[in-house]
Amino acid sequence: MANIPVETVNTAGDKAKLAVAGVLVIAALVGFYSLAKQGPAAQWATLVVGLGAAIVVFFTSESGRQLVAFGREAWREVRKVVWPARKEAVQMTTYVFVFVLIMAIFLWMTDKTLEWVFYDLILGWKK
Repeated sequence: MANIPVETVNTAGDKAKLAVAGVLVIAALVGFYSLAKQGPAAQWATLVVGLGAAIVVFFTSESGRQLVAFGREAWREVRKVVWPARKEAVQMTTYVFVFVLIMAIFLWMTDKTLEWVFYDLILGWKK
């Protein structure tokens, strides 16, 4: 079995930032539900501000920066993809649907044949 390196949060500052982000999310949720008497505007403002602050704190941590770098790399890879033309996409979709239909008919016929062999011929159970 190959050893797969696991990335963990190394610095105390990053751990603290992630903890603060988690506390901000929890505080936003608690504020949302505790401000029910103030009305929906206060509830939603508390939730949006709290979650926004948590997102800002998260993205200042090393994990947040790694997530942004991953997103940039993923977008760069998506731009390299050669997408099929409309005609080719429609043809391939048609092939898939036809294949699925043929397989469905084949499996249905196999099921009915096995049902006939086992229940009618071997066991003698007539319907």
